[in-house]
Amino acid sequence: MTMDAETFGSFLWIMTLVAALVFIALYFVKAGYGMFRSAAWGLSVNNKLAWMLMEVPVFLVMIWMWWYSDRRFLPVQLTFFFFFQLHYFQRSFVFPCLLQGKGRMPVAILLMGILFNVLNGFMQGEWIFYLSPADRYTSQWFAAPQFILGTVLFFVGMGINCHSDYIIRHLRTPGDTRHYLPSGGLYRYVTSANYFGEIVEWTGWAILTWSLSGTVFLWWTFANLVPRAHAIHQHYRKEFGTVAVGKRKRIIPFIY
Repeated sequence: MTMDAETFGSFLWIMTLVAALVFIALYFVKAGYGMFRSAAWGLSVNNKLAWMLMEVPVFLVMIWMWWYSDRRFLPVQLTFFFFFQLHYFQRSFVFPCLLQGKGRMPVAILLMGILFNVLNGFMQGEWIFYLSPADRYTSQWFAAPQFILGTVLFFVGMGINCHSDYIIRHLRTPGDTRHYLPSGGLYRYVTSANYFGEIVEWTGWAILTWSLSGTVFLWWTFANLVPRAHAIHQHYRKEFGTVAVGKRKRIIPFIY
């Protein structure tokens, strides 16, 4: 299913406005997963299974959008597809398998994540494979400043995110249930370095595709992660003390 350009534009505006509401709401309501998991969120499922079920839909939706497009083997579109799927292959099949412990995720959070991922997969695929002007992403795009800068940011952000997740996974030894303040890497500057990596990554995506759909996705990433990084920062200050947290910012080094 595809949209005409006008309908797609309205869809992007709706997604933008909903993200703004999410951004505001998350400063008042902590999303109940990870360290903020609460029984108040109701039924929950195993963390590994939840992450896989939540991330796989966007991976599959993008395959669907790519496969049924007559642009699927054009070089630039195929490169976009590879970049996007590389991230979501890692998030869908690698990241969940690396998770440690017996954490759980509320089904409500899982379902909201699935809904967003399906919509986002459609949003990115619709622009790249169907609605972008036919002369937009020619082979010359590979030499465009947007593509070069965006690609660098995309992979730098992915690297920061994966390395930061590695640090978090290795805070505890098997059987240890204590909490620790992450350190090393960019955790020397922020308390949510993994989230910072994601923001850098999707900033790169918005730039390398130079698209409104990519920008809306970046806005969603910001709206979801910045309030959560604030909550995590406050939690660390309460649990470990302001001296231990030090001058570290929440999510953007030296800024916020």
